[in-house]
Amino acid sequence: MGDGDGWAGCERGHTHWGRFGAAGLLAYHRDADGQVWVLLQQRAWWGLGGGTWGMFGGALHSHEDAVTGALRETSEECTLDTGTVDVQGTAVEDHGGWSFTSVTAAVPGLVEVRPASRETRRAAWVRAEEVEDRKLFAPFARSWPRLREGMKKLVLVVDAANVVGARADGWWKDRAGANARLRDDLTVLSEGIKDVPGRLVPFDRSFPEVVLVVEGAARGVAGEQAEGVRVVAAPGSGDDHIVGLLARPVPDAVHLVVTADRELRARCEAAGAAVTGPRWLLERLPDRRRGGRRP
Repeated sequence: MGDGDGWAGCERGHTHWGRFGAAGLLAYHRDADGQVWVLLQQRAWWGLGGGTWGMFGGALHSHEDAVTGALRETSEECTLDTGTVDVQGTAVEDHGGWSFTSVTAAVPGLVEVRPASRETRRAAWVRAEEVEDRKLFAPFARSWPRLREGMKKLVLVVDAANVVGARADGWWKDRAGANARLRDDLTVLSEGIKDVPGRLVPFDRSFPEVVLVVEGAARGVAGEQAEGVRVVAAPGSGDDHIVGLLARPVPDAVHLVVTADRELRARCEAAGAAVTGPRWLLERLPDRRRGGRRP
């Protein structure tokens, strides 16, 4: 039993399970035919909302974040290997003094999932369009319309040459070094980012796939990858390579390109991607003028 197990009140006058809030995991898989499957839990008859269907999850411990808690609760309640999931974002339902966080994650395959605790009556993969055909746990039913729109991955494509040029860190003296510093700074995005432009994804915090495209004298930077950042060396024009990446359809992916180049912006938007300027990204990276601290 964790220290978060217990009842808590909120400013709306409700009583909720979880002294420090609660979190759940919305795991989904898109198969080769494009069908989206959602992993649901049927709650045990004896518990709150007995017999209804919803996400795996439960009360958070005092020391853990929502993603950690959602994955832990899921692994305690079913046999899904949570080490294989790709977390894409979180959405918070704040009641004032208590909140529930939905964690959306992709699963690589339709693996068999069985109950692992007495809290779970059954586990089942359900087609996304058939979720509402089941008797749903009331809180999950309220959040499902938003969650259904969030089964997608944010892919952040960074025009390295353009973003490096927007930083006052002496890049003109050492282009390769400046690109390497940008690569290393981008690792902080693995902690999640807020305020994605244009509401591309319905998350309060997104965990993007980060692709850094380097060119020219900075191509050697691609030889040293950084955790959470995929560095791609453009064989020719970086702009052409970025547009080429966008031309390769990726299921469940939403692309956001970071550049201030007007021509590249137009080409990316024509390819169906969203575009934002370097300032948005730099505001989320460590400020090297302040000793590497995030702004």
